[in-house]
Amino acid sequence: MMENSRRSFIKIAGITAAGIGLKPVTDVLASGGVQKKTSPIGDVSSGNNVLKAKRWAMVVDVKKMAHEDTVHACIEACHKLHNVPKMTNKSHEIKWIWEEEFKHAFPGQHHEHISKEIEHAPFLVLCNHCENPPCVRACPTKATFQREDGIVLMDFHRCIGCRFCMAACPYGSRSFNFRDPRPFIEEVEEKFPTRMKGVVEKCNFCAERLAVGKQPACVEVSNGALIFGDLDDENSEVRKVLDSNYVIRRKPGLGTGPQVYYKV
Repeated sequence: MMENSRRSFIKIAGITAAGIGLKPVTDVLASGGVQKKTSPIGDVSSGNNVLKAKRWAMVVDVKKMAHEDTVHACIEACHKLHNVPKMTNKSHEIKWIWEEEFKHAFPGQHHEHISKEIEHAPFLVLCNHCENPPCVRACPTKATFQREDGIVLMDFHRCIGCRFCMAACPYGSRSFNFRDPRPFIEEVEEKFPTRMKGVVEKCNFCAERLAVGKQPACVEVSNGALIFGDLDDENSEVRKVLDSNYVIRRKPGLGTGPQVYYKV
């Protein structure tokens, strides 16, 4: 009965939002009206141990991240903590953070004379928790929303699997569960919810860890290759790194305002 209701809702949503589905993604990127709210996972307004920020941001030190063991440690820590399944079928793969080549991560900035060190360095990519997230505007059920501190989160129970958010995201940062992911989780982390077939998911900047005073899991195991902090605090480590180094962002010309920076 629940599955039938779900299908009916998806059909209705598809009909009423057909205009969004037919528009180019650039139209979605250009639209406004993102509503920010607090989250049931890691409410920034309460708790003594909560790590708070006006605007969270992350810096990836590409040279420090160049060691394959560091990249794999970050991916493994994130995926294990968040019950990300290891699918045998590559087309069904679920990714919260993953390794990418420069030419794919930064297509508009690749050229024939780029340094070999940068060209062949492993780039860790994830949800950019954009300042102006197009995924939030595209979601018809508000399953995807932006917190007051800039973190873009998902309410898995509200997701109807329409995948409008995936079409709107220009970074490929979202994955869709074509199959029930639970049988493909090697060891379930009981403290974080598992998902179901037909639901979209992505990186959440470890909001559940921030709520108990901990840094994101990937940052914790990165050996200093990842820096995380308050972009609006001039005394924060992330701000000091940005103020004293040259950094790049993924597809900045789209106007989404990525909050993940790469120190090159």
